[in-house]
Amino acid sequence: MNYPITLYSPKDLSRLSAFINANWQHDSISETVLREKLEGDPHWMPEATFICKDGDKIIGFMQGVIRDISETRYAYIKLMAVDEAYRRNGIASAMYEKLEAIFIEQKADVVRIYDVPLNYFMPGIDPRYTAALCWAMRKGFKRFGDTSNLLVDLNQNWDMSKKELALQANNIVVRRAKPDEEQAVLEFIKDEWLLWNNEVKMAFQDELPSIHIALLNGQVKAFSAHNANNKGTGWFGPMGTHPDLRGKGLGAILLKRCLQDMKEMGLSHSIIPWVGPIDFYSQIANALVDRVFWRYEKKLCSKH
Repeated sequence: MNYPITLYSPKDLSRLSAFINANWQHDSISETVLREKLEGDPHWMPEATFICKDGDKIIGFMQGVIRDISETRYAYIKLMAVDEAYRRNGIASAMYEKLEAIFIEQKADVVRIYDVPLNYFMPGIDPRYTAALCWAMRKGFKRFGDTSNLLVDLNQNWDMSKKELALQANNIVVRRAKPDEEQAVLEFIKDEWLLWNNEVKMAFQDELPSIHIALLNGQVKAFSAHNANNKGTGWFGPMGTHPDLRGKGLGAILLKRCLQDMKEMGLSHSIIPWVGPIDFYSQIANALVDRVFWRYEKKLCSKH
């Protein structure tokens, strides 16, 4: 049976959130965070966000976005779900067919699943979603890597004030960023970490910016942020230090400042997502590998 596929409308938000939560076994998403992933995406594509219904009932959902990164045009399946009772009926494939046609029309080079820089919910497919893995492989996606999310118990002492005080002797000041310093931080990251631009802006949206900085002679030379993605859920990052100040322990100080913030927000745990240096976070924050994600991509036969 063919079920109609229509475009997402904001009036669908509440029911869509409930549908996703009923059909994701290992995740949940609030209406606020779902809106952040949809309309809040810096390259929001309403024409590439589909809902499939059986009558009035939502039975499928798929969102697509495109990013231009390092001279490659990446397309992404950003979010998707199919009602468990309706699986193996071609619903995901029908939505993806529409999505891939848009990606090809938009001259995308490659499609990836979930690991969407700037604004994402998960950095790949959790292999426990076996049906999603099998579907991706049937559609021609190939696994090219993996990554991890770490979990930090926030019930620890994060005070680094003595080390911060010692740094002042070298004209290094560590503190929370002020609301009017957004442009200075954006200027600092523009050469090496431009992809973090949106997350830095999100961190500055909070009444007290959820971003901490290190300044050398008044110039921003390092930063760390939290609550910049999936707001309210305890996500840490991004974080970066200029080569001039690496090796001075600033990463540990800035990380712990953010973890203290989240502790004071009443959260019990912080998520450190899409992690490369597992050893650093394990040493500094007793972080544990919590989830593993497999990364998949598919080359497009676009004619450009």
